Parts: sequence; C-alpha cells; structure tokens
Amino acid sequence: MSSSPRSERPAGLSLRERKKLKTHLAIQGEAMRLFREQGYEGTTVEQIADAAEVSHTTFFRYFGSKQDVVLHDALDPLAFAALEEQPAGLTPIEALRRALREVYAGLSADDLAAQMERTKLIRATPELWQGMLDDVTGSLDVFRAAIGRRVGRPADDIAVLTLAGAVFGAGIAVWLSRPPDQMDEYLELFDAALVRLEKGLTF
Repeated sequence: MSSSPRSERPAGLSLRERKKLKTHLAIQGEAMRLFREQGYEGTTVEQIADAAEVSHTTFFRYFGSKQDVVLHDALDPLAFAALEEQPAGLTPIEALRRALREVYAGLSADDLAAQMERTKLIRATPELWQGMLDDVTGSLDVFRAAIGRRVGRPADDIAVLTLAGAVFGAGIAVWLSRPPDQMDEYLELFDAALVRLEKGLTF
C-alpha cells in the first residue's frame, strides 16, 4: 500500500519541492511498513534508511529522528501553502476551510489509510503522543503568522491569538473524538466545527 500523494496534490510545488516531497514520503512509507512488521521500538533509523535506499545523511536531512518520521505530516506544508493562496476577500476561517478541502481533495484511499495508520501508532506509543503534543506549538506559530498576514495584524495580536487557538482547539478536539480507524471522517467534522466557530459558537 503506497502512502505517496497523487500527482494533483503537490501541483503547486516547484520541481525541486516535488522531488523532496517524493523522497520524504518514500522514507516515511518504508518506516511505517517496518513499524507495522516489527514494531516501533524494534525498528532503527539504519533499517529505515536501508529500506528506503537512502544514506543516513539523507535520512537526517529530512527527519531529525525516528520519532519525526511518524510525527511529521507532509500535508501540513501543503495546507499552509494553500491557505496563503486563498483570495484576500475571504475571512480567515473561510480561507482555511477552502484550503483544507483543496488539499484533502487530492488524497487517495491509500493516502487516507496511511494517515489512519500514523494516528493509530501515535495514540498507541507514549513517546509519540508526547512528541505530537510538543509539535503543536510550532504548527500553531506558523498558523497564527499566516492569519496575521491575512488580516494585516501582528501574529501576537489578541484577535489573531484567539482565532488561532480556537481553530487549533477545535481541530484537536475533533481528532481526539474519533477512533483511529475512522479518521476519514475528520475533515467533514472539522469543517463543521469551523462553521460553528464562524457563527460565534451559538447553539
């Protein structure tokens, strides 16, 4: 089962970026296969590099550690790039909803299965679970910077901070509410949560 994206998904990237993404996903795909076959703890960086047919130096050019292979979501940079490209007339939440739909529209059944497999492994491994929570900070910083640029305010403006925090909180709440084997429902539920935020959380 391949975890590589279909050609439509990275279409907005340069040739160099597409090559990097292909290598990134190839390493990640081989790592997930090894984790599935022999367990996370029983798999080494050396084994992953050998399986992906890359040098150790190349491995560490893409991932800082074995943990990063699981935690890094190749969809994140695509989603942030799609957000930046949305028309200026949209509200931040409207822009985010459109960006997510564009990115997820390019996912194949294999892509979704790979995402569910990553989710299952993260939830089952304390080290990965803690690492994911730590990574949220960096992603939140990137997101609030993007929102700040869109609305013409500093990233630490209280309105920007509030919106970014609410969006991330909703995303995490939805993510935690679904069993790992039902993550194909995630985008639909997250989109519904964003609609609620746009309406002001009225009941």
